[in-house]
Amino acid sequence: MNAAASSGRCLRLGLLGGSFDPVHLGHLLIAQTAQEELELERVFFIPAARSPFKLNQEHAPAAERLRLLRLALAGRSGWVVDDLEVRRGGVSYTVDTLREFARRFVGAELYYLVGADNVPHLAEWREAGELAALARFVAVLRPGEMPPVFPEPFRGEVLRGFPLGVSSSQIRARVRAGLPITGLVPDAVAEAIRNNRLYL
Repeated sequence: MNAAASSGRCLRLGLLGGSFDPVHLGHLLIAQTAQEELELERVFFIPAARSPFKLNQEHAPAAERLRLLRLALAGRSGWVVDDLEVRRGGVSYTVDTLREFARRFVGAELYYLVGADNVPHLAEWREAGELAALARFVAVLRPGEMPPVFPEPFRGEVLRGFPLGVSSSQIRARVRAGLPITGLVPDAVAEAIRNNRLYL
């Protein structure tokens, strides 16, 4: 029996979607902060097959992004790489993923982690009404950002700790420019990017 069940409260799960192209320390800090502040039993990292917000952007192959994620999360208790969007293929819509988690973990409380800049547009996301009913949305602030207002009918909150101004696009640009990415991604991820000549 897990701790949530033995305490009589619902299983609390965090879902962190994105391209993870590549995963970086900002992603790991988000997961750590969410796990602590929201008392999550598990955090699922869910790489998109194809983000609806980045349809014109080329990504590293899904197999490479998954491999980097697994390297980054090795040995981390309660952090799980979930390839359901990659296996599903096509454009990855959050509502489809939340439906699957609601089916897989009946009665669990789902917390979907999302960049604060996306919050004002949640009502425009695919099947927004059902989306809002399936999970609580948790805004992740970048340094200097103000807490967003959640549009109806979304229920949400804001993570308080560890905003980090690093992005995957910055890391890709540094790799192309021949600049170091040490301290921005886990060491094993930096080594894999270098050895496989990714993002050049």
